[in-house]
Amino acid sequence: MSNETKSAEFSTDSGIKIDPLYEDMSQDEVGESFVIGKPGEFPFTRGVYQDMYRGRLWTMRQYAGFGTARETNSRYHYLLEQGITGLSVAFDLPTQMGYDSDHPMATGEVGRVGVAIDSIDDMRILFDGISLDNVSTSMTINSTAAILLALYIAVADEEGVARDTLSGTVQNDVLKEYVARGTYIYPVDYSLRLISDVIAFCTEEIPRWNSISISGYHIREAGSTAPQEIAFTLANGLEYVDRALEAGIPLENFAPRLSFFFAAHNDLLEEVAKFRAARRLWACLMKERYKASDHSCRLRFHTQTGGSTLTAQQPVNNVVRVTIQALAGILGGTQSLHTNGFDEALVLPTEEAAKIALRTQQILAHESGVTDTVDPLGGSYYVESLTDQIESKARIYLNQIEGLGGAAKAVEFMQGEIHQSAYAHQLAVESNDRLVVGVNSFQEDDEYLDTTGTDFSALENEQKSRLVKIKEQRNSQALSHARDGIRSATCNSDNMMPPIIEAVKVGMTLGEISDVLREEWGTYDP
Repeated sequence: MSNETKSAEFSTDSGIKIDPLYEDMSQDEVGESFVIGKPGEFPFTRGVYQDMYRGRLWTMRQYAGFGTARETNSRYHYLLEQGITGLSVAFDLPTQMGYDSDHPMATGEVGRVGVAIDSIDDMRILFDGISLDNVSTSMTINSTAAILLALYIAVADEEGVARDTLSGTVQNDVLKEYVARGTYIYPVDYSLRLISDVIAFCTEEIPRWNSISISGYHIREAGSTAPQEIAFTLANGLEYVDRALEAGIPLENFAPRLSFFFAAHNDLLEEVAKFRAARRLWACLMKERYKASDHSCRLRFHTQTGGSTLTAQQPVNNVVRVTIQALAGILGGTQSLHTNGFDEALVLPTEEAAKIALRTQQILAHESGVTDTVDPLGGSYYVESLTDQIESKARIYLNQIEGLGGAAKAVEFMQGEIHQSAYAHQLAVESNDRLVVGVNSFQEDDEYLDTTGTDFSALENEQKSRLVKIKEQRNSQALSHARDGIRSATCNSDNMMPPIIEAVKVGMTLGEISDVLREEWGTYDP
């Protein structure tokens, strides 16, 4: 196929019908200044800050992690030398699921899709030579978020870094794991208790830290549409707010530090409208439900370009896809951005791919001109219409979830909607109704790309050997006391973070702490 065109029935990637021309609409339809508003003012449609990128660029935060802490530390230093302005940690599956690297369940997975972190020794190595009070760190971790945050705090304590100077984000969003991703451990209510404890602890101890990053990214990557992505994400967000309030945390103490995480896919203008709709919808929901202050109504978000949109065929084309997606995030007003490596459909990103991904952000920031004015697409008849339609469709989903009793009780509903959307997308690709360059159109012999990659078996053996030595050197009495402290906290209303921090300081491993919680709380059976 060579000269294909889109169907005569035009629609966005999410199925929103596109008119041939958008013209000036009446005041009743879109035009009131309150609806579009001004940047930095409720309902924040045009951005959460008055001057946006004229005052400060988004954080260029490249997601990275593989093998052992030593290998990942080397990549962080490389990326910092190349100009990133924030770190972002990818953890391997055993770490995400609460297993040490020497556990049978970890075999063959150690360090494969992120860095293996078993103990405080690994966390020390991961940030060796990096001043924790001078860098913002994001950790994409959910079921074991409390443990990884405890390890980070413990290393900061060792280095004499004041807790109130630490800045960054821990994802800590477990609801989307039940809905879309699968790295859950405990039953839902126990997981939500841990999240509330992290929020409460961060509010008191590390006030510059974002205690949760409510994620639509994995919902979108699982196959949702743009309206579903923001609806299901904001529904989860409302659940977290409700649980934090039930735990006795004052709204204005934690709501300003809530953060969000969205995907950016290829439909440029729909994605821009999605971000604007998400901001406005969250602001209105917070005001309607909780009478929140304007400050607590701001939706600040990180964007990652869409991994599921990258193709193994003609992989260099992914540079163009990532650029379009990054542009959508910027035009949509993101506070932080990760751009994917062009080779990610085949291997963990090489240094060269990671550098090109970062250079993409830097070129957009410094050469494209899109940062020179705030919300440059604001007032576009088409973008404003899409913003309204996406918000309206998301509201319908939110009302359905509310009718089911909230996000925690609507997991199966959200799963079903995502599955239907993913299936419809796949059918459209297979029938050529949706064209993917290099996959079902403009095909050619595949380019050669070296996929030999890293020797993970050697890294796994190295990690296991180190872990054995670490476990042999610990004080058994201190470990027993730490284990009892965690077990006691699970049975009462004490915040879980202090005993977990004390446990990691005496060398208790991530897997050992998770095992105590599994023994006390059980595991989730879908």
